[in-house]
Amino acid sequence: MDHVSLVIDDLEAAKAFFIELGMELEGETPVEGPWVDQVNGIDGVRVEIAMMRTPDGHGKIELTRFHAPAAFSAEPAVAPPNTLGLRSIMFAVDDIDDVIARLRGHGAELVHEVAQYEDIYRLCYVRGPEGVIIALAEELR
Repeated sequence: MDHVSLVIDDLEAAKAFFIELGMELEGETPVEGPWVDQVNGIDGVRVEIAMMRTPDGHGKIELTRFHAPAAFSAEPAVAPPNTLGLRSIMFAVDDIDDVIARLRGHGAELVHEVAQYEDIYRLCYVRGPEGVIIALAEELR
């Protein structure tokens, strides 16, 4: 896998959220032209992307903001975790409570609550920018 792409509306807020999560901004660029139209099957695509990478360099998230045509939501803004399609991206964290507190400063909310799986993990879902759900897992061993 190379990366996961998220279509968002507020690029600055999304970058700040993922930076707070520990990701690093790899680069930003505007993208447009015939090849982008061909890939997307949409005429007149103009987007700005920000590529975020995990500190180990193995994982990436592409944040894409559409300037043209405008992006739209195909599901409820606050879709539940059992909605069909890509639902979450999981991140391993050292201190789940600290990460939740820091992400709340960027508008994040717990989907429900932190749960413990045996004596192995503490887990939760957090709703971030544009309603994107991320999962957090703190290994207890």
